Amino acid sequence: MNMQLLINKKISNALEDAGAPLGSFADVRQSSKQEFGDYQVNGIMSIAKRLGIDSYTFAKKVSKIINLNGIEKKIEVIKPGFINIFLNNCFLEEKINKISVSNECLGIQKEISKTIVVDYSAPNIAKEMHVGHLRSTLIGDAVVRVLEFLGHKVIRVNHIGDWGTQFGMLIANLERIQKGLSNTALMNLSNLEKFYRESQKLYDTDKEFAIQARSYVVRLQSGDKFCSEMWKQLVDISMIQNQRNYERLNVSLTHSHVMGESMYNDMLPDIVTDLEKKGLAKQDNGAKVVFLDEFKNKNGAPMGVIIQKHDGGFLYTTTDIACAKYRYEQMDADRILYFVDSRQHQHLMQAWTIVRKAGYVPKHVSLEHHAFGMILGKDGRPFKTRSGCTVLLKDLLNEAESRAMKLVESKKPNLKADEKINISNIIAIAAIKYSDLSKHRDTDYVFDWDHMLEIEGNTALYIQYAYVRLISIFTKVGLSIDSFKGVIKITCKKERALVMKLLQFEEVIKSVSVQGQPHILCNYLFELAGQFSRFYEVYPILIKQNILLKQSRLQLSALIAKTIRQGLSLLGIRTLNNI
Repeated sequence: MNMQLLINKKISNALEDAGAPLGSFADVRQSSKQEFGDYQVNGIMSIAKRLGIDSYTFAKKVSKIINLNGIEKKIEVIKPGFINIFLNNCFLEEKINKISVSNECLGIQKEISKTIVVDYSAPNIAKEMHVGHLRSTLIGDAVVRVLEFLGHKVIRVNHIGDWGTQFGMLIANLERIQKGLSNTALMNLSNLEKFYRESQKLYDTDKEFAIQARSYVVRLQSGDKFCSEMWKQLVDISMIQNQRNYERLNVSLTHSHVMGESMYNDMLPDIVTDLEKKGLAKQDNGAKVVFLDEFKNKNGAPMGVIIQKHDGGFLYTTTDIACAKYRYEQMDADRILYFVDSRQHQHLMQAWTIVRKAGYVPKHVSLEHHAFGMILGKDGRPFKTRSGCTVLLKDLLNEAESRAMKLVESKKPNLKADEKINISNIIAIAAIKYSDLSKHRDTDYVFDWDHMLEIEGNTALYIQYAYVRLISIFTKVGLSIDSFKGVIKITCKKERALVMKLLQFEEVIKSVSVQGQPHILCNYLFELAGQFSRFYEVYPILIKQNILLKQSRLQLSALIAKTIRQGLSLLGIRTLNNI
């Protein structure tokens, strides 16, 4: 259940009855400290200011009107105008036990289903995926899982750059390889980076090759069969290699989600013509340009956004306009999310401003850029290898698995070899994913091998260890967390804190779905694991003398384990029953 939403509705009604304008924002939040109750109403002061009255007096008035129907233990008002709400233990026990007997989604209420298009990952063709693709891939996939969990129809889109002038040189070089004319005839494109660099070098140094490459661009854009087949081969080779990374990362993208720039090509001429007819696009020095008052150039004049070059070529902006239009008209999107580098923000805003002005996507359909920061090395610069090269994603995963294997061998030297491999792989991928997802999406962060595999602190291993400890409790008594049934009773403050935390799971999930911020879920799981560990150190669970208390704490433990398992699953992280 969503207690925050329930209380917010009650407070909103009380605000209106106390004289606040209709729709006033109550701003009910979880309290940061126990002495301030379970929830705090923070919107009183801003409302009182608009009404021109004393905020403390207004808060007192609202507190007398609030009708929580026995939900609350007490309501207190503190200056300058906060209302603190302490919930009744009987209410908490009733709600937690309803969740305990629920067989679906830990009692989380499904939302009214919407069609949500999510654009994420977006690797390059004929290049290896590198560390720069990690954040888009992981954050996007976590949000996709959360949205589906809440009942939405989610359309994954892997928008790849599979069109452009670079394909002329790539096709020409692929042809050379297949004819055995290159020194890299045995390469068979297992090293895409090497292939791309070789193609670029040939284009820059071999005039004959460059002429051929440019002719292949024209032929490709004209639909030539040979060039189209070679182009498709390049795309397929690249995506096969990318799929290996997705599978290792337990990312839910597949080849069926690939939607390259090429699929919008046929739309571009009509879009330019339509923008001209609507008076949005104008001729400027041979190019077709949309001037936007919302953006200013360095001289303070409306910024011009080129949608077609003087030679007839189209730009990324034109493709992104077509993209948004297609996703609304053909996919029936209610909401469109882009998990794209923060440096692309202005570009997307310009494209979407044109989209709105042209009427291609109505205002009720949300266009959202969920930007993210960069991964930095300990020197504060973009994360690179010692030689200064970009870190390839497969190399990053290999290193993580190697480090995790050393950890497993030091902790569990007697495990069978295949068990060590399985555990180390799960730990490695969990460490990489959690390290990224636990950081605020908007900010840069420093990549730290040493921290991500620590058992203590806000790491995947700490949370997995708490889960293993929970499972071991049930293993001792031959029970399963999924079949055990008991009635939870609150008998101490630490139990109450755990119950409160469990009841707030829905609030967390829905915050992630709205904000596109998986770190909210990571922080929640870390706090839940920490609260359980502190409880476990003080209070016994398998109490022989008191059967009802034993059943209560086992049921509470089962619910904690299921919540951790579900939460990690939404992050795309697998759990272990033994570490």
